[in-house]
Amino acid sequence: MACFLVLRYITAQLAVILKERVRRARMFKWISYIEGISLLLLLFVAMPLKYFADIPEAVSIVGMAHGVLFIVYMLFVASYFFSRAWSFKTALLASIASVIPFGPFVFDSRILKQQRPPAL
Repeated sequence: MACFLVLRYITAQLAVILKERVRRARMFKWISYIEGISLLLLLFVAMPLKYFADIPEAVSIVGMAHGVLFIVYMLFVASYFFSRAWSFKTALLASIASVIPFGPFVFDSRILKQQRPPAL
């Protein structure tokens, strides 16, 4: 009976850990997409508005939002790396992808899908 209770406890703890990992992965995916969109808005909307339409406020607003999202994205990358969920190579690729237009989308579709279990 005690063995059953221990096994039940371990199974429950593993389920909690798995749920937390899935939640973190989903949150990173959303942050990644939003950060990628903010970079595209900065490069292809705000910068042209600043230089061609003489509206520098666009860069101030979108640039600030992108900066905050970039920091959150990099905190997630560091969290995954230091928790040993990602190798140095994967963390480096995520960091490089964050500064390239469409990079976060490619990183998610090519790199992360190779590492994801099929059920996710």
